[in-house]
Parts: sequence; structure tokens; C-alpha cells
Amino acid sequence: MCPQPDVSPQGIQEFSREERIMLLDLAHRSIDAAIVACQLPLEPSTPHLAEPRGVFTTLYYRTRLRGCVGHVFPYASVYRTVAETARAAAFEDNRFYPVTAAEAQELEISLSILSMLKPIRPEEIEVGIHGLLISLAGRRGLLLPQVPLEHEWDRVQYLEQTCRKAGLPNDAWHSGAKLEAFTAEVFGDREM
Repeated sequence: MCPQPDVSPQGIQEFSREERIMLLDLAHRSIDAAIVACQLPLEPSTPHLAEPRGVFTTLYYRTRLRGCVGHVFPYASVYRTVAETARAAAFEDNRFYPVTAAEAQELEISLSILSMLKPIRPEEIEVGIHGLLISLAGRRGLLLPQVPLEHEWDRVQYLEQTCRKAGLPNDAWHSGAKLEAFTAEVFGDREM
């Protein structure tokens, strides 16, 4: 499940207002560039934006979900990953038709920039603070930190739903599955 455009559940703000604006603008420009088939330079302007990070980009059109794509594992700079996930959310999310040029002008974007994954025990999970990745037997499921808040889940429901997302039995979280947690700094056009 992808995030709603909202402030970070945990209130952490690692990225400055200027960096947030720059990343949101980059996401919009990446979509626009793909529509007209041109390339954007993807070199970050600051060392902070050059750090490798996982990112999820969520698109809304007239307040409705229009696409969401992300990477939990950092493989490129946050700058490049924002550009790539924005383009992918607009044109490669198989739940939706590709975004049109007219829609692109009205898109609202939300970014979730992830911390590194760390092992966690079930009793350490804080609903609304931790995103979860569960793995077992080649299956993985991920939910962002804001998802259990949106659905008003408690810790056990959150663990069960993460198992379900992975295609695992609901109780796999206490019968051998690997649990990893992360936090996410969430911001979007609405806040800027």
C-alpha cells in the first residue's frame, strides 16, 4: 500500500524545505520529460541528495491514487531514485494506465524517503513509526509506516497485514519470518 500525502508520522525532518521542494520539482520534471521523450540530468546538486536511499513516489490525480512505485533498498542517490520512481509511478504501475500530458499538469506528488533497514523484534515495533519488511521462503511484503495509521491497525494487525502482503500466513511473523524495520520521511506537494 502506498502512502497518502501527509507529514512524516514520526515527525523526523532530515531534508530541508529547500531540498524537499527540489525533490518534488524533480519528480514533476521527470514525469514531464518522459511525456515529451527527453532526458533529465540526474546529478544531485548537494552531497546530501547524493546519498543512496530507498524512495517511494506516490501520485494523486484529483485526490485519487494514480500510481505508486518505490525501492526499499538503496541502489542510487536519493536524487536519481526520486526521478526514476516518479517516472515509473506515472508510466509503469500496472494497476493504472500511463499518465497523460493533461493529467500530469494536475498531479499531486508525495515522496517517502526511507532509512536503512534494521532487524527488529515484534515487540519493538512502533505503529506509525516503523515501516516493515517481512521475508520468508523467497517471499517479501512491505508496508510503509503510515499504512497502519490510515487503517487504524494495532501492532498485531500490522504484522498480520504485512504477512498477507507477502503472500504468507498471517502468523508467519512469529513462526520463522525475518522482520526488518525502517522509518520514512514523508512529504508532498500539499505541504509545500
